Amino acid sequence: MRPPFLRRLRPLAALLLSLVLTGCASTTGPTSTLGYYWQSLRGHMHLMQAAEPIDRWIAREDIAPALRERLQLAQRARAFAVAELGLPDNASYRRYADLKRPAAVWNVVAAPPFALTLHTWCFPVTGCIGYRGYFTEADAQAEAAVLAAQGLEVEVYGVPAYSTLGYMNWAGGDPLLSTFIGWPEGDFVRLLFHELAHQVVYAQNDTLFNESFATAVERIGSARWLATQSTPEAREAFAISEARRSAFRALTRAARARLAAVYEQKEAPALTEQALTAMKKEAMQAFYDDYAALRTQWLNPPGGAAPLATTAQVAGYDRWVAKANNASFAAQAAYDELVPAFEALFEREGRDWPRFYDAVRQLTRQPLPQRHDTLRALVAPKNP
Repeated sequence: MRPPFLRRLRPLAALLLSLVLTGCASTTGPTSTLGYYWQSLRGHMHLMQAAEPIDRWIAREDIAPALRERLQLAQRARAFAVAELGLPDNASYRRYADLKRPAAVWNVVAAPPFALTLHTWCFPVTGCIGYRGYFTEADAQAEAAVLAAQGLEVEVYGVPAYSTLGYMNWAGGDPLLSTFIGWPEGDFVRLLFHELAHQVVYAQNDTLFNESFATAVERIGSARWLATQSTPEAREAFAISEARRSAFRALTRAARARLAAVYEQKEAPALTEQALTAMKKEAMQAFYDDYAALRTQWLNPPGGAAPLATTAQVAGYDRWVAKANNASFAAQAAYDELVPAFEALFEREGRDWPRFYDAVRQLTRQPLPQRHDTLRALVAPKNP
């Protein structure tokens, strides 16, 4: 299973508007301005045209019973999102599309060799974001090659979910996709809640804020769903997978902290690039060793206990670790760094969803550094 922080895209909302505002470039390859917008528009239109209302899918006689059951689950979860979580009651996720490919889009992320800061791309509607999405893997790899040639560390990963931030609700809304419809129930509903959360609040130029907010909504919302709407079997399966996620998050947080400590020293006069590279290599080796130990604990726990995972269930983690670099660590941080602060804000607002959303909207009116400081203060240790 793919680690849960590599699973979604905030592509250009209002693609035509962005194309007009940005203007045309002199080249037409996949990494040029014109080439990028053209593939975005073409891919977006294909995806939207492939979607049909869920009721129509359910009524078909030629679909598998498992798909029919999951689409019915999706309808219940969509209603729950509105009634219990205060999420938008609109056209999104009321249609389904079979894309017949493993991912909706492929994201490209990049970072410098001695920093955990994502390279950003800026667009007229969504502002500056730390990734760029392509509807074909080949185009994503072409962009990654350009960035790598500039000396950046890059990663390309498939993304199963697709969101236009609600801008396309007038045209049928963002659809459910075959790329994630078969996920375990807990993971499926949390992804649905996450995507809808982005339609409630979205701050321009602040990927960390946006993703951490939506991740907090998905965690709180999925816990409520599982407690009140799900089966004991689904709750148990989710608890086991969540334990793996939590352990892996702790591992990557520790690795990011080690790397950050190394990179903070890059301005030291006596530290050569060769020495910095050696320190970085040591920090990465510690991460590999820690993951190897965790993986062994999952697959072969001590004392003859039952395994906590199968090799198939850790395959996504294996792939992530094998490719881990500054870009992947920085991208992952966007999905969890401020989550505890948003959870604390939810508690402060009395676990009341409208009040919580209003408080988050108020934060978006603050300058970017100030809003992060305000959030971090919610979980900062209190002075005795």
